[in-house]
Amino acid sequence: MTDKLSTTSANRGRTVAVMDLGTNTFHLLIARGDAADPEELFHTTVPVKLGEGGINSGIIQPAAYKRGIDTMLKFSERIKEYGAIHVSAIATSALRSASNGRDFINEVKARTGIAIETINGDREAQYTYEGVKAGHGLTAQNSLILDIGGGSVEFILGNADKILWKQSFEIGAARMLDKFHHTDPIPASSINEMNYYLEQTLAPFFAAAANVQIANIVGSSGAFETFAEVIELDKGNEFELKKNRKYQFKADEFIAVTDKLISSSHVERKNHKGIIPVRVDMIVSSALITRFVMAKLGINNVLMSTYSLKEGVLAEALG
Repeated sequence: MTDKLSTTSANRGRTVAVMDLGTNTFHLLIARGDAADPEELFHTTVPVKLGEGGINSGIIQPAAYKRGIDTMLKFSERIKEYGAIHVSAIATSALRSASNGRDFINEVKARTGIAIETINGDREAQYTYEGVKAGHGLTAQNSLILDIGGGSVEFILGNADKILWKQSFEIGAARMLDKFHHTDPIPASSINEMNYYLEQTLAPFFAAAANVQIANIVGSSGAFETFAEVIELDKGNEFELKKNRKYQFKADEFIAVTDKLISSSHVERKNHKGIIPVRVDMIVSSALITRFVMAKLGINNVLMSTYSLKEGVLAEALG
């Protein structure tokens, strides 16, 4: 079960399990077939909230640690059930930065045999690009791929042919919630503080973006799925993510939904069918990050891709 994923064509047709172990959620995707059109056998997302209570202090708290271990035990059973030959478990920001992250990785290996690989922000951005590309979210025009996680946000400038620039920043929604969102609804003073922080932190990105003509922003899964679902449900439409690999936002609807979320209360967000529990509070930070970047770049053209890091790892495995 701990075989390293291969990029050879010999893997085509074999069953592959990919885990994206993020700060908010753990994802398990089991699939087989061709990289361009894989057959999904099983897919689950578990809100482990690994960063809860300590993400900015650099430690996984006991309750979160236990949720993570329990989830990995369940994942292990599913992987055995489907007979996955190749298994890849990719850990990102929370496990990368936590002082007890190595303890977690060692315990998972001892109890399940699954070898978790902690990747740096650069590889995280690369996999995200490959995932969005596999989901046909890119064209010949240059896009900014924005992947807002709980711990980090990946900024990738590129097109269907290549990456022009990429960097991961430790400004994820859980980190911003912990730093700035202490009163609900979030007050203007906190928004101003957060925007100032983003202005300073994202200086390398804005310097790089100044030299690139960017046609649109492609939001990679996560919060952007929530934005799309809230818009459609508010219009009285059903919305199934599995049937929507891509979603083109209308500019006025995107501005309206992010305004609504930013000014909303916890209870209002909690009671909205389109917002899953793990995103009830972090969606505010996600909306603020997105709107800040849009304003700085002067771009209102936003696309959502349901494909992200795990699909990038899967594409490599089945390629």
